[in-house]
Amino acid sequence: MGYKLAGFDHFGGVEIDPKVAEVYRINHNPKHLFIEDIREFNKREDLPLELYDLDLLDGSPPCSSFSMAGNREKDWGKKKQFREGQELQRLDDLVFEYVRTIEKLQPKVALLENVKGLIQGNAKAYAKNLKKAFEAAGYRVQVFLLNAASMGVPQKRERVFFIGLRKDIDLPGVLLEFNEHPIPFKFIDEGSVKRKEIRDGIVDYYKITPMGKSVSSVHPKGMYFGTYKQHPEQVSATVIADSGGGIMLHHFEDGYLTDNEYKQIGSFPMDYNFNSMDVKYLIGMSVPPVMTAQIAHQIWLQWLSKIAQKTGD
Repeated sequence: MGYKLAGFDHFGGVEIDPKVAEVYRINHNPKHLFIEDIREFNKREDLPLELYDLDLLDGSPPCSSFSMAGNREKDWGKKKQFREGQELQRLDDLVFEYVRTIEKLQPKVALLENVKGLIQGNAKAYAKNLKKAFEAAGYRVQVFLLNAASMGVPQKRERVFFIGLRKDIDLPGVLLEFNEHPIPFKFIDEGSVKRKEIRDGIVDYYKITPMGKSVSSVHPKGMYFGTYKQHPEQVSATVIADSGGGIMLHHFEDGYLTDNEYKQIGSFPMDYNFNSMDVKYLIGMSVPPVMTAQIAHQIWLQWLSKIAQKTGD
């Protein structure tokens, strides 16, 4: 969605979860859609030739292994059954598997997105090795920590981007600086509408949670860190995919946000078809389209447009 907003022609992608792939197909009708593990995709020898001539390849390997909220180091190297594809698999090595995809297809520009936790704590070693892997694959790589709230998205969402330019392309590094005006929640608040009631385990804590804070700030065990009470004058907190959490409305309506509010927080079109999937879950798993569009536009302006001028494409 983000690349379409930036004016790119979108070819397709690889998605292991059939339900997510179906949402992808319904909304974008990709020319090439591979519903499989990226490891299996990397073994393919039957790929269309146009996939070896891409301007840009974008990948967001599942990030729960590096989230500061998860088990992190305790789960590194282990096989677990994750929601993505419902298969017994490792996730912490998928960032390197994606670099193998980059090496295989050799796009002009390669982008890898992940959570902030990838460059924090012991995960810094992963990040350093990931940068080396990019370089070994033939790319000069830059690492950016960007916040969607500064990019025209009504959500505080920090994400790490590894952006590589193929070494045979002689251009300076890309500059990414975004200073859009923040969009507080009051501009997307639907007000007094029918809302899903807060479940019993949270409702009492919700009542004493200050606006703009997580329920974990008042919970005696620090639980429900991903459940926030909105503040009308502040940008929304990060939407997370965890089905056990939720972002509450901040004042006169005691209830969860509506799907339309989640769509706006995620910068998704209001008519986007989520099929049978939970709207909050999918938005929590996604890079906000406007965030992607902002980055893609700068890559076009600073790199791809100049390459096109040189080659006449």
